[in-house]
This record gives sequence, structure tokens and C-alpha cells, in this order.
Amino acid sequence: MQDRDLERINRLLTNAENQISEAKELLFGKQIKVKARSLERDDNGQVIEGVFNGETMIDGEGNEYPVPANYASKSKLIPGDILKLTIAEDGTFIFKQIGPVERKNLIGLLEEDDDQYYVAVGSDRYKVLLASITYFKANPGDKMTIVVPAESPSEFAAVENVIKIS
Repeated sequence: MQDRDLERINRLLTNAENQISEAKELLFGKQIKVKARSLERDDNGQVIEGVFNGETMIDGEGNEYPVPANYASKSKLIPGDILKLTIAEDGTFIFKQIGPVERKNLIGLLEEDDDQYYVAVGSDRYKVLLASITYFKANPGDKMTIVVPAESPSEFAAVENVIKIS
């Protein structure tokens, strides 16, 4: 077998494990930790897999790794997305989304409260990243489309777009 085949098998098994964990979480109503491939090595450095929680990536042992807000915003990461972190030889962190969760779009209004931005959808409020607000040049009161996990409750959302109607 070639290295590419082994990498593909590893990726397929990881995705299957993550889907089983998500199914168990839905079935039993509790948080199941993703099994991390903590500190494996590849040609580019150390590799860690974990789950995005809305602000950071958490590996299977509960260690947190800060995800750059610009990357999370641009990639429209939402809680439950599976990420791979490669820590390069020079210490650089390189994140890659490898297992997106099922998503749904919602429309709400942007609110600001104590320097934190939220999108209100009915009686629900979702935190959104400042990087997304500044990128879209949004202001409180703007109508926004957000992305949230389809099946599990979330306190965070990713901004899809701002709806500007003149």
C-alpha cells in the first residue's frame, strides 16, 4: 500500500468514528468526545484532530487549540465541525476542516451586547465572530443569514451573508 492509500483509509475511518459519535450523541443526548489522533507525525509535522466548539478546537483529551477568527469566519466553521491541526516544525499552526457537520441556514437580526455580537432568530440568540461582522461591514439591526448545526443545539453560528435591502 502507498502512503496516499493509508492516509485515505485513516481519513475514512476518522470520519466514520466521528459520524458514530455524532449518532450516539443524538441517540443518548450527551456529549461524546471525538477520538483524537493526538500528536501523530506526518511529513509536515505533528497532527492533531479535534472538534470546533465555536471558538477553539478541542482534541479527544480536552486540550484546546485557538482557531484564528479569520479562518473560522472565512471557512464558516460551526460547532461540531471536525478539524485537523498540523503543527509545523517551525511551530506554525495549520488548520483544515475535514468533517463538516450537517448545516441549516437561518435569518435573523444582528445585535450587540457588551462587545459581543449575536444574531437573534425568534427567541434564540447565536454568538457570531467579530471577524465576520467586520468582514461584512455589518451593523446592529442588519438582517443576516447564518449557518448553524442542523441537528444539535448551538450557542454559536457562522455568518453566511448580510441582507441589505434599500
